[in-house]
Amino acid sequence: MAGKSGRAISAAPKDGLRSRILSWEGALVLIFLAVQIFGVSISPNYNFTNVLREMPKYLAEIFMLFGMACILILGDIDISVGSIVCLSATMACFAGNAGAPFPVVVLVCLGIGLLCGMVNGFLAIKLQELPTMIITLGTQIIFRGIAEVTLKSGGSVSMEDVAGLMQMGKKLGPFPLSLFFVVLTAVIFSVLLNRTVFGRELYAVGANKTAAYYAGIEVQKDRFICYSLLGGLAGVCGIFLLASLYGANTTTGSGFEMEVIAMCVFGGIATTGGKGNLTGAFIAAFVIVCIRIALGQRNINTQLILVIIGAMLIISVLLPTISNGLRAKKQKR
Repeated sequence: MAGKSGRAISAAPKDGLRSRILSWEGALVLIFLAVQIFGVSISPNYNFTNVLREMPKYLAEIFMLFGMACILILGDIDISVGSIVCLSATMACFAGNAGAPFPVVVLVCLGIGLLCGMVNGFLAIKLQELPTMIITLGTQIIFRGIAEVTLKSGGSVSMEDVAGLMQMGKKLGPFPLSLFFVVLTAVIFSVLLNRTVFGRELYAVGANKTAAYYAGIEVQKDRFICYSLLGGLAGVCGIFLLASLYGANTTTGSGFEMEVIAMCVFGGIATTGGKGNLTGAFIAAFVIVCIRIALGQRNINTQLILVIIGAMLIISVLLPTISNGLRAKKQKR
């Protein structure tokens, strides 16, 4: 069909397959395959069976990826999620050791996470003059502080009855049960972001909060919902982490916030808001998990692994800038 300018406008984008292959998501798939080759080359123990066996202790973090993606698309940030995981897991352990049945333990963990997320959301909409990084930095300290006070001098707590946690740690064939929950959560949030009015609102808010407000979008309500969702998912992370560790201590969840943000940014979600999709972040999460497993099998220092992940994050942020610069130079010529 022809537009007002007289130019022909195609009803479908050209080179759809080519554009997908050359997209950042396509590049991430190639990076994922390269990581598998790298893992096999540096460790004789890096194989499908061993990766699936080690994966559960890393999968718990991925649950928070979906909530963090929503927050970043809004143009906000939450650096308190690691502390929420710590507090949720700690309270769940105390509830279980007090004699609560396992379903109640799960509800306690989820409820604490949701409550913490609601606190973050409430503060974000009431203190709009403050950056959300400052707000969640404060709640990060508060939530972990509460957990540390609760744990007292011992600094740790273990679940006495782990029967329920062992059920969560079971496998369906070679695949850990937590992997199925992660994939299910990914599908739900993909639909939420790509196929619902709420998802479109998040992108609109991230692109321009003021314009979204005057367009009739309830900006502060959407922000509150996203922070609450992320808190609830931190509770989910807490209960699945307990299924691997059977306990909590003052360092539980430490650094999770940076790793989850790294997964999102490496997956192409812009920290400035309004850009990115969950597919790239989901692939990036498994790239990072596989790198950690491969390097861990070679007994590489944990801090060095974090340095490598940090370098990947910086490169992923710089690549679009370099690409745009090269494209601008070509256009000038």
